[in-house]
Amino acid sequence: QVSNISKQMIPKVEAYHKRKLSDKFFCVYLDATYLPLRLEHLVAPSENIEVWTDMLQNMKSRGLKQVELFLSDGVVGMKTALARTY
Repeated sequence: QVSNISKQMIPKVEAYHKRKLSDKFFCVYLDATYLPLRLEHLVAPSENIEVWTDMLQNMKSRGLKQVELFLSDGVVGMKTALARTY
């Protein structure tokens, strides 16, 4: 039953991740969480400058142009990724 529900939800989750974003956010919180799941693909297999840059560029391409405050822990490459994108 869980597998059937998951299959039905995949298109909805993908649409959510591709939706248009507001052009201005006051605050964006960036952090990573590892969940050991059986997946055919990974959102991001690791935390590094390329992964964070890709994610930020994706958000920008979906409409997010201005952020007043980015919050994050000391993840590798975050400052450089933010400087490249915003």
